Amino acid sequence: MPRRKSAHLTPLELEIMKVLWETGPANVQTVQRRLDTGHAYTTVQTMLNVLHRKGKVTRRLKEKAYLYRPAVSRREVVGKALGDLIERMFGGSAESLVMSLIEAKRLTPERLARLQKLVEKGARDEQDD
Repeated sequence: MPRRKSAHLTPLELEIMKVLWETGPANVQTVQRRLDTGHAYTTVQTMLNVLHRKGKVTRRLKEKAYLYRPAVSRREVVGKALGDLIERMFGGSAESLVMSLIEAKRLTPERLARLQKLVEKGARDEQDD
């Protein structure tokens, strides 16, 4: 039975995407060097091909080597992953996520105050539109 395509990024795919977001267009060798994970060239090449099939990167041939570039932004990937997490773990409630972060002591009062300012700024910006 063929493996089902997943829109989610594996940990290695995400690491490769981080390299591409930081460096811009890069060939397999550049990505491999920047990963610092010791993965073989062929492994990185395979993962870039998988990302290409998933539509997460584009590629163009330049002097016998493909240059890969992100087809999705970091913001898109983070937004999708957070949306999936909130839906699966918190029944779609972002408030429940925030409460869990507070209870797990991952969100300090200082950070919460900073978030409140961002929320207020976002609300003001929406009113200006």
